[in-house]
Amino acid sequence: MTPPSLDLFYLTFNAAKAFISVPVFGKHIYDAFKQDGAASLPELVVLSLQEMAPFTDAFRGAYFLNPYFACFESAVNVAAAKFISDEARAHRHQDTPYTLVKTGNVGMTGIMLFARDPTAVAKIRTAEVGFGAGEMANKGAVGLRFLFRKQGNETELTLVSTHLAAMEWNLERRNRNWASVVSGLVFDDPKKIVKEEQNAHTGGRGESQPLLIHPTTEKALHDISIYKPGSHLFVAGDLNYRLSKTSPPSDATFPVLDPDSEDHYPRFLARDQLTAEKAAGRTLHGLSEAPIHFPPTYKIVRDKRPPKKDISGIGQGVDENEEVKWSFAEHRWPGWCDRVLYLDTPEGLRDAPKIDVLAYKCLPVVRSSDHRAVYLRAEVPVLSPSQLLPPEGTPDTDPRITLPVGIEIESWEHRAQVKKFEYLLGWSMKISQSKQGIMLFFTVLLVGLGAWWYGRSS
Repeated sequence: MTPPSLDLFYLTFNAAKAFISVPVFGKHIYDAFKQDGAASLPELVVLSLQEMAPFTDAFRGAYFLNPYFACFESAVNVAAAKFISDEARAHRHQDTPYTLVKTGNVGMTGIMLFARDPTAVAKIRTAEVGFGAGEMANKGAVGLRFLFRKQGNETELTLVSTHLAAMEWNLERRNRNWASVVSGLVFDDPKKIVKEEQNAHTGGRGESQPLLIHPTTEKALHDISIYKPGSHLFVAGDLNYRLSKTSPPSDATFPVLDPDSEDHYPRFLARDQLTAEKAAGRTLHGLSEAPIHFPPTYKIVRDKRPPKKDISGIGQGVDENEEVKWSFAEHRWPGWCDRVLYLDTPEGLRDAPKIDVLAYKCLPVVRSSDHRAVYLRAEVPVLSPSQLLPPEGTPDTDPRITLPVGIEIESWEHRAQVKKFEYLLGWSMKISQSKQGIMLFFTVLLVGLGAWWYGRSS
């Protein structure tokens, strides 16, 4: 019996630390919903966001990201309400057809999960890892794991939003970043699991012994990784892979949009770093990607905005149908930086359907970012975790059988320590940006010194 399928829409966008224009972005999402004559809205919408807010807001805590999340929430529901108004007038009009079920972030990288039916989503877990400067989360990954239920069936999904190292020459660092995602983006504390397994094998006498990895412990650690057997996996983000490891020379030939030109962009795909590194087994292990038929998504240079136009997120005075004129930046090789990949159903599963990709495209250029958003729409088979397990004989190269990188046992503890420093750094930078903040800082400092001196004197 063929299982039901989940209609999933997964979009990735580097927001360039700026608010989006809700009407414009909403119109672009609406157009994507309508692609290929779709008769209904996706059941789940997921947004992978990079540089979603300035450094100071992202590092001071989730509360300061709420205005940025709210703009994207509004845009999704603007798109969905327009779709319903156009295609399903018999249905009751809803101002918010989607429920925002969960948000998460690690520094400036965020993820948002929307559902038409929020009761279909259960047991949500989150995970995060940072691998930027000093292992802070100016670059990093955030993940969601949950069950989706439909027609008496349920399946598990693992969704990852990530932002890897920038710059052409950082190819090896991007690969190391991905290794950090595999080793550190875990949905439970590895140290706790190892200790529990050790106690189980030593009768509770292992507390003072070095942490040992038993075969059953390896399985438990595999199950908290992004490559958990029995879970669908989708990875989206600004992966930052380019066309070259060096900056373009002054006479470089860039991709063009003209299909009649010998420099039409499809021929440049042969130089895509991600495709080559993945084929060599150095990154995004085991993941599949739909054929790319869209132009490079970075780095975009937009024409100067006409005066009195608002891109603050409120959208007053913005023409949602305006076509932004743009070109590729001359000092960066353009690249397919923004991607959505997935782990397909294991080979050899009897009668198990594959993930069916309905669309893999980019949105139009927007004025607030130098990236184009990219989205994947797919029909995902609602197979239970036991049905998704790789069958006997699956090669060890499948990451559901053998992890390409071992789990970092101290990952949760280490992340908690770095996060405290990020919080202090975010507030310090915010204070230093304003005269009032500087005055407040020195007032608190003087009061603190006075209290210390008074206590010392008494």
